[in-house]
Formats: sequence, structure tokens, C-alpha cells
Amino acid sequence: MKLQSPEFQSLFTEGLKSLAELFVKENHELRIAGGAVRDLLNGVKPQDVDFATTATPAQMKEMFQSAGIRMINNKGEKHGTITARLHEENFEITTLRVDVLTDGRHAEVEFTRDWQQDAERRDLTVNSMFLGFDGTLFDYFNGYEDLKNKKVRFVGQANQRIQEDYLRILRYFRFYGRIVEKAGDHDAETLEAIAENAKGLAGISGERIWVELKKILVGNHVNHLIRLMYDLDVARYVGLPANASLEEFNRVSKNVDGFSPKPMTLLASLFKVQEDITKLDVRLKISKEEKNLGLFIVKNRKDLIKAADNSEPLKPYQDFIIDSREPDAAGRVCELLKYQGEHELLAAMQQWSVPPFPVSGHDIRKAGISSGKEIGALLQQLRERWKKSGYQMDKEELLSYIEKP
Repeated sequence: MKLQSPEFQSLFTEGLKSLAELFVKENHELRIAGGAVRDLLNGVKPQDVDFATTATPAQMKEMFQSAGIRMINNKGEKHGTITARLHEENFEITTLRVDVLTDGRHAEVEFTRDWQQDAERRDLTVNSMFLGFDGTLFDYFNGYEDLKNKKVRFVGQANQRIQEDYLRILRYFRFYGRIVEKAGDHDAETLEAIAENAKGLAGISGERIWVELKKILVGNHVNHLIRLMYDLDVARYVGLPANASLEEFNRVSKNVDGFSPKPMTLLASLFKVQEDITKLDVRLKISKEEKNLGLFIVKNRKDLIKAADNSEPLKPYQDFIIDSREPDAAGRVCELLKYQGEHELLAAMQQWSVPPFPVSGHDIRKAGISSGKEIGALLQQLRERWKKSGYQMDKEELLSYIEKP
């Protein structure tokens, strides 16, 4: 087949046209590769476009140098990747490769001119396709059929593909959540291969696991996929707690559906105590912001909602933000409201602007109070009055409560 969609045509910037012309001139084949092809076939313009070529890195370097084209970030050269910059755009181009040695984490590769050999080393059929610049699809493992039928399958034998890189277990789950229409539509052979090789994930770096896990958490069928990770004994090798609250996860996954939660917002529902978040951090090296959000939700998911008054249900959340010294307190509270399924309160919170407390220490000094300790105590008392007023009292009203010395 030949693809001529608007999304495909929109890729042809001046930079890409110049790049394609240069490869034709030098008699090297160049094609769009991998995920970008999958997206284009789905009618989606890809965010990132990777390219594959029969030219070796040395040939590309010589070609670009002769043409006066700048090359950047060439740390990937030993793996076959050169990044060229044309017309203010970066183009990442990788020489066709074949794996000669794999250990479940990394691969030693040799360069090849055989497109099918390169496709064969890729993880899933839907990621193994190439697209020529005339729109011709090169599909060696029926990836397009799988895409149309909304199937996720490994290229060749699942067991072999997984043992080449155990992270492919999580990539399978991630693409399942993006492509498949209904939960539970798995090949038995695939699930068996995942269960047999789950322990291989123990040797994969936490950073790589966390990248994939976050994408699973914001995809479709997340409740099904997380349960499957526990059923296939994957969970313990990726840092998830053995005594996870799967019922809470099920409840929260419904609460957050359609509200674009952060990955940690949903993941926190698996954890029963804050220590579980700390253990996750040790394994996955999550960011400080992600860790603090998880700790916040586990700590406050019951206390703040218990403190809510029926007449002013938003007030405890607003007070928490007012009292907090954290710069992203409002953002964390919004994530907590998603977690709790408090969608009306979430809408109200997103419309609310944090009011500034109208009294300063300078104002109290002007009222004749000079003791620093007394100033601090008075500021706290006035802040509590201001909060009880619904943040309505102005400076003059608040200062009227100060007894003159």
C-alpha cells in the first residue's frame, strides 16, 4: 500500500526534503521507522520521527560534512545513530542493525543493509514497519494487519524477544493500553512468556522501568493491566508493593478516568502506608516532585475529606493550601480531589485563586508591638481569624483585634 494522508504530507518540511534529496543523491536508502509509521497509519501526526538508513554512521558523517550539514549529540554513533540539523530541525537517523549479542538489558549490534533483519530485532509488530518517502509501506511481520485488528504481538517468538530486553514486558503492556480496544484480549503464549521471564525485570534500571510504568498508568485498560502485572508476578520486580490495595486501585482508576491524573496520583492508591512510597523511590529513582505527591496523597486521602464540612466542603483543602509553604500545594490538592472522585470540588478548586494574607509583621510593628515572638504569635492568631472569615477580612478589620500596648 501507499500512504498519502494529510498527516504524512505534513512531515515534508524544507529540512526533510533536503535530507531525502541528499540520501538519494548519495545512493543510500532512507525511510521513516518504528513508532512514527504506526502513528501515521492510525491517522495521527507523530510527535517524534525516527529514520533508518542503509548508510553506515561513517558514510553519514562523510556525507553531512561534505554537504556542510551540522551534526549534534553524536553519543549514539556507536549504536548507529547520527543526528543531523537542517533548516533548524534535528533529524535522528540510525543505520540498519542486527543484534549479535543480548543480555536482557543491552545489545551488541552489527550494521546491515537488510531491512527485514532490522525489523526482526524490534519488539512489536506494530513498531517494526518502515515508510518510504513516496508513501510505500514496508511491513515484514504483518504489523499493519495487527494495527487494523487492534492486536499487540511480539515480532516472532515472544520468549526470544523478551529475553533480548526484559523491558519489552512493560512495553507490551504500554502498547496494549494504547492500541487494543478491550481488556483481556491476549495471546496465551504471550502471557506465558511474560510470566516465565518476569524476574528478568529485576536487572533493569529503575529509571527505564519508571518511564514505561508512567505511560501504562495514563493509558487505557490500566486497572486490567496492573492486575495482570500482579497475576503474572511482574509487580514485585518493578517496585510495586506485595500487599497492594487492588480494590482501592480499582476504585481510584474509575474516579480519575477522564481527568488526566498524574501517574503518581493513580499509583498511590496501591500503597497503604507512606513507607511504600519510599521503597518505590529506592527501586525506581522517581523525581522529588513525584515522591512528594505520593507521600501527600497517602497521608491526606482520608484526613482532609473527613475534615470537610457539608456546608463548606472545599474549606479544608483551601486552608491546607493557605497554610502550606510548598509552591505546588494547590496542584497536589487538585490531584487529591481527582483521586477522591470529588469532581465538583476539583472544578471549584481550579477556579479558585489563592488570596494573599493582608497583614504583615511590619503592620503589627506599626501598631506598636515590637517583640518578635509576640509579632509571630499575633500573625498566627490573625491568620486563623482570616481563615474563619472565609479569607474575607481585610487588613483594617484584622488589625482592630490587636490590643494596643
